[in-house]
This record gives sequence, structure tokens and C-alpha cells, in this order.
Amino acid sequence: MLLNLTSAAPYLQKQGIWGPVTATLDWCEVNHQFSPYIAEMANTISNLFTVAIALVGYQQAIAQQLPLRYGLGYLGVALVGIGSFFFHATLQYHAQLADELPMIYVGSMSLWMLFDSKPGFGLKSSRTRFLLAAALLLDVLFTWSYIVYRNPIYHQFVFGTMVVSTAIRITYILRYSDDAPRIPAKKKETIGTLFTIGAVLFATGFLLWNLDNGFCHRLTQWKLRLGWPQAFALEGQLTLCTKDRPENYQVFFRYGLPHLGRVDEVKKTD
Repeated sequence: MLLNLTSAAPYLQKQGIWGPVTATLDWCEVNHQFSPYIAEMANTISNLFTVAIALVGYQQAIAQQLPLRYGLGYLGVALVGIGSFFFHATLQYHAQLADELPMIYVGSMSLWMLFDSKPGFGLKSSRTRFLLAAALLLDVLFTWSYIVYRNPIYHQFVFGTMVVSTAIRITYILRYSDDAPRIPAKKKETIGTLFTIGAVLFATGFLLWNLDNGFCHRLTQWKLRLGWPQAFALEGQLTLCTKDRPENYQVFFRYGLPHLGRVDEVKKTD
């Protein structure tokens, strides 16, 4: 979907150094309004927060000595943020792939972690190896098919299916799985609260994203009246408890963000 804002603000359109837009998506921002190096300023800069939050999560995973998969998951989110930064800065097709493909890879990794819910974190289990192979196969097949079939709706459908599947799996683990009784009620409540907040934020973001696309020209007119930087405000763009003893882990908060950590052995014996 390419949004042409030339009619809404022709005098704000500037040439960038990256050449013509080759991406299949061009969002509701006047391209290169502020810099020849950055096509969509708000969409680009906002990804710095994604990368920063992911790196904080990775640092906490290392500090808490969590299993390798959790640190890699945070690095995957950081990779999405980096790819998205370059995509929105350049609006080039290869940069778009650097954004959208890691989204699928992180999504498949999340599903692997959620379905690999039996005790133990190694790769010795045949179930673990099978699920990992299935996730990798999904990544390879999607990468091939998306390069052949360059339709962003296809990507959105697959990613949306992953999000819904993740929600269903989390609900199953907390309520209906054989491991559900092992998870203390307080931890279930905390996970449920965080999950609900995340779902509401995701749904709100999805709604704003669609409003941003559907009313792009009107929003652009409002931005022109407000002026910048005020107009930037109108830019709309947990399985450890089953694989180990739940009392070994707790949800902590740093910089206002939740993260998983090991409970100090000394504190547990007090």
C-alpha cells in the first residue's frame, strides 16, 4: 500500500538520497520532510525505543542467567527494531525484508518456546528438536514464498495468525494444561494481567494504524495546522513456570518494564 501525500502537502515533499521508493509499503508520513537520509522520521526514530527495550531485556536475561533461548528472543526483537529503522528510513524493498522477515522469525520462535513446555531447556528432547525444526522450516518456507509473492497483506495475515496462536497457547497453558496446577495463583494473576495489558495495547495500536491509513490525508492536514514537533503526536504508527520449578522465578520491574528473573536462593530459604 503506497500512500501518496503529494496532494496533501506538495511543498513538504523532498528528494532523499536512497532513490525511488521500491518498498511495497509507504506509510502516512511525508517522505524526507526533515532529512534526505530519513524518509519517515517518526516511524524511524520510534524504533530506537524498540531496540533499547529489547537490549534492556537481553541484559536482564544475561544478568539473571536465564536459558539461552530467552536472550536470543530479546535479540530477535532488537533485530526487528533495527530492520524497521532502516526500512522506514530508506523505503527500499531489501530494507523492508529486513523488517518484516525478522517479525516472522521472532513469532515462530515464540511459538516454539510456548509449545516446548516440557521440563528442561536443552535440545536432547525429541519433542524440542521436532518443534525447533518445524519453526525453522516455517521460516524458510515463508521467506521463499514472501520473496516470490510480494504482497504485504500475506505477511500481515501470517503474522496476525502467529499473534492469535500465541494468545491461544498462553491461555491453554495457564488454564487447561497439565502444568497449570503447578503455576501459583499469584503468578497466574501477574501473567494474566501483563498478557491482558499487552493485548489491549496491541489492539489499540492496530486500531490507530488502520485509522492512520484510512484517514491519512485528513491527518496530514491536521499536522500542517498543528506544526511540528507537536504534529508527531498524530503519528499512529512466559513458559518458565512449566519448564522449571515456578517458585524459582518472579516478575520484576525495571524502568517501568516487566522482566523475568530468578529468585535469589538465599531469599527463598529465609
